[in-house]
This record gives sequence, structure tokens and C-alpha cells, in this order.
Amino acid sequence: MSPASPTRPLRLAAGAVTGLLAALLGLGAPAVASAATTSPAPAGPVVYLTFDDGPGPNTAQVLAVLARYGVPATFFELGQNVAAHPELTGQVAHQGESVQNHTWSHPDLRTLSAADFKAQILDTDHAIKARTGTTPGCLRPPFGFVNDTVRARAAALGKTIVLWSVDPQDWSRPGATAIEQRVLGSVQPGSVVLLHDGGGDRSQTVAALPTIINTLQQHGYTFRTLCR
Repeated sequence: MSPASPTRPLRLAAGAVTGLLAALLGLGAPAVASAATTSPAPAGPVVYLTFDDGPGPNTAQVLAVLARYGVPATFFELGQNVAAHPELTGQVAHQGESVQNHTWSHPDLRTLSAADFKAQILDTDHAIKARTGTTPGCLRPPFGFVNDTVRARAAALGKTIVLWSVDPQDWSRPGATAIEQRVLGSVQPGSVVLLHDGGGDRSQTVAALPTIINTLQQHGYTFRTLCR
């Protein structure tokens, strides 16, 4: 894919990052990012790669691509998958990626009782901490479904809700080229990109990653993790 295709969004000033994130904080719709970062801001435009629903069969391949390019990412993991593949969660953390909470079994959090909500989050926290030594500070609600109750319950558990601003719908397996085009045609400074390493066959996502990363790097983008 030609690096020229994402020209318009990639020309946005790096100074737009602060305004973009400030404008989006606290909003509850999908395709909106609430970003929590702690490391010093690097020079130039920044993008945040995130991966949902793992760990799974393609997690190791995603990690290999990230390592090849020296790019960090944030993994929002399901507790039940951490329990099934603890070694993969350990590998994600060992590589220096950020491991965060995506609930235990991917329910619509708006529909749960307070007790069930708490169990979904805390059980996942415990599973992740057992493999990483760190309790997640961030929560990505499944499907991006949030309301005031979800926000309040998450805050009571010390969680920052993190959604996204670029969704190539890679879960639908539209082909690696389509994933590349959807990401590169939409990314802006400060974008949070939603990708998947779990929940099914994610080989198309793995295949798209090198072009996405290489093209963004050619345009001066750097990569950061969320929720350290």
C-alpha cells in the first residue's frame, strides 16, 4: 500500500494531540478514546496501538511484529483467556507491553448487577497480576458499551475507561489490505487504534501490522502504550 494514501490525516499538526484527547475525555460512545498515559511525551505525532480479546493463538505473532519494529502496544485481555493461556500474558508483559483489563468473559457491562460487574473486573485483575505483577489501571468495556453506571462503577474500582478513535473492524476479517487502508486512512496524531489478537483467527491483522507500522514511522509517528 502506498504511504501516500493516509496523507490528509497524517498532515495534522502534532500539537493537535492535546486538544484531541482533551476533547474526547469522558465521552462514552465507541470510536472515542479516553487515554491515560504516564510516560513523557515524545517529539512528533504519537499513535497508540491496542489489541483486544487475547491472549490467543495469534498473540505471539503480534508480539513478534512489534518486537521487529521496536514498537510498544497495549493489550486489553480477557480474564478467561489469561487463565487459559497464562504463558502468553507473561510473554506480553515480559516484552514490555501494557496489559490491561477487558473483563473476564466479554459481557455488556451495562446489563450486569453491581456484584457481577465487580467480579468481572476484579477476577481479571487478579489473573493479570498473577502473570505480570501489576494490577491494571485501565478498563476497556466490551463493545465500547458504557453509560453513567459503568463509568461510576469503573471509577469506584480505580479504573480509567479507555475506548478508541480508529476502528478498522479487523475482527470481521476484511483482508489485510483493507485493514491497512482503514487504519492509515483514518489515523491522526493521538489516535487510539483498535485491533485484535484474540477472539478468532487474527492472521489478517498480523499480516497488516508491518505496513501499518512502517508507513506511520515513515511519516514521523512514534508509538506509546496506554495505562502504565
